[in-house]
Amino acid sequence: MPATNDSGRLFTIVLVTSWYSSNIGVLLLNKYLLSNYGFKYPIFLTMCHMTACSLLSYIAIAWMKMVPMQTIRSRVQFMKISALSFVFCASVVSGNISLRYLPVSFNQAIGATTPFFTAVFAYLITLRREAWLTYITLIPVVTGVIIASGGEPSFHLFGFIMCIGATAARALKSVLQGILLSSEGEKLNSMNLLLYMAPIAVLLLLPATLFMEENVIGITIALSRDDIKIVWYLLFNSALAYFVNLTNFLVTKHTSALTLQVLGNAKGAVAVVVSILIFRNPVSVTGMLGYTLTVIGVILYSEAKKRSK
Repeated sequence: MPATNDSGRLFTIVLVTSWYSSNIGVLLLNKYLLSNYGFKYPIFLTMCHMTACSLLSYIAIAWMKMVPMQTIRSRVQFMKISALSFVFCASVVSGNISLRYLPVSFNQAIGATTPFFTAVFAYLITLRREAWLTYITLIPVVTGVIIASGGEPSFHLFGFIMCIGATAARALKSVLQGILLSSEGEKLNSMNLLLYMAPIAVLLLLPATLFMEENVIGITIALSRDDIKIVWYLLFNSALAYFVNLTNFLVTKHTSALTLQVLGNAKGAVAVVVSILIFRNPVSVTGMLGYTLTVIGVILYSEAKKRSK
């Protein structure tokens, strides 16, 4: 029996490590491509991610049978998934645009305010109120980002607005997902949801990248002739983007919701440290204090939510 427990614990450790590595890896590689490498095409990059998610989701579900395939039951359900896909696209594209202008550490600090936006959208859309204590815990979350913004040496207004937009869109997607796919007949697990959302995202992103990022495909082909590494970067980055979703699903399945929250909070802090070590972007004491305050606020928020249930 202990051997089974040990192997189960080892499997969970491997899963969590894979989740962290893929999450932080895709973030750092996006930053490297968009900022350091000079591949200034965030919409095309997101489209590559979604293309990989479409193909690999189909392989994982239809061929490898990792989860049973769930079918779309109605046109209404399809429209709901399409709406979610649009919001999902907006969040990923905005996040990638922000990485062109902001260091990963500051990007993560802003991303930590997701609970604030989730609470705001949940109230605006469903009029569902949380306990007062839950709202009070959001004060350090927002205050921390305001302090971090004031102390950020690499602050960029447009990048900041894009990052706030990405965080808000991410929160909106989670609230809408809870509302739109709440009935038993419409619920999809995250792997099946990605299977349907990713191809819709590609169809949304293709005209956007062709219109807004002129001749991006021609430029990428020309770049690959000069440096074949760009092809491998894009392929690896896109596969990693799918792996983020796969490991997130598996970690959710094999751990509790509370463990996932704790791991999620710690993941942002790990990403900040790793990005500073790799990119050596300047950080100020004020910025780190602000980020620390935000993380403490998120932990308190998680606790308050748990107690109010």
